Amino acid sequence: MEHPLEELLNELRECHILPDGIRLHHLSGLDTTEIERLREAWPQLKADVRCQVAARLVEMAEADFEMDFGSIFRIGLDDELAQVRESSIEGLWEDEDIRLIPLLIKRLTQEESSAVRAAAATSLGRFLLLGELEKIRPGPFNRAYAALLAAHLDESETVEVHRRTLESLAYVDKEEITELIHLAYQDPEELMRISAVFAMGRSSDQRWAKYVKHEILNPNPAFRYEAARACGELELRDAVTDLEELADDVDSEVQEATLWALGQIGGNRAREILQRYVTSDSEATSAAAEAALDELEFLHGDLDDLFSRIIDAPDEIW
Repeated sequence: MEHPLEELLNELRECHILPDGIRLHHLSGLDTTEIERLREAWPQLKADVRCQVAARLVEMAEADFEMDFGSIFRIGLDDELAQVRESSIEGLWEDEDIRLIPLLIKRLTQEESSAVRAAAATSLGRFLLLGELEKIRPGPFNRAYAALLAAHLDESETVEVHRRTLESLAYVDKEEITELIHLAYQDPEELMRISAVFAMGRSSDQRWAKYVKHEILNPNPAFRYEAARACGELELRDAVTDLEELADDVDSEVQEATLWALGQIGGNRAREILQRYVTSDSEATSAAAEAALDELEFLHGDLDDLFSRIIDAPDEIW
């Protein structure tokens, strides 16, 4: 009987468009021999198929955390197609292996595609967080930090790369990064200012509170979204009243970000607001409020109450 991987590879070689129901789960958790076989076969697949496979695997990994396509994504980092390289970087978003750092730095510093450089900048951010938490050694952290800082300061770089490097650098508690956030917030390019608000929340620095609360009233929903998220990350109790109004925002993504923020902030008033939205006629709004309420109870509330609700209605909670 033919090995499932070989059967899948034969099917992929023959197609131009991925058929529905193709058994890509066979690419999860490959052993060393299977990885080498895939490495040999991967370049033989048609360009469109490689793009489709990489994108589909990202979706599958996000939907099921037990799926492990890391070996395929590592192969995809060196694919000749920028779209495959970008998808591969996105697919490695939870991988904390420090051996990825030089591979991502290579993509940030030597890549032709600005989209791939931006994806690499975003991906390197988690290693700065790990460094700040002292979960990786100073050497790898410093290399990632230096590469991101250099790319951010490179005036020839694109706005998208400047945005993503700033967002990643925001994890680092240094005055030079604080100054870069200040500069980005004053930038004439609106996208940079949006990323500055994002960075304010990610920094966990209370000095940004007044700026973040100010942006809650911005007519641009992208600013309101980032401001709401930042309020949650900074746990701004005095922003709850403003967030209550923002919870009725006409933009559904802003509304969901606001509910999430209330769950992070906690407190009786935030709990009351979330309980009101749990009964919303909108299924998406109700689910977002329920998830935020669970987070509030986990972070700030009575765990006995949360666990009792999980036991009573596990399907609704999860």
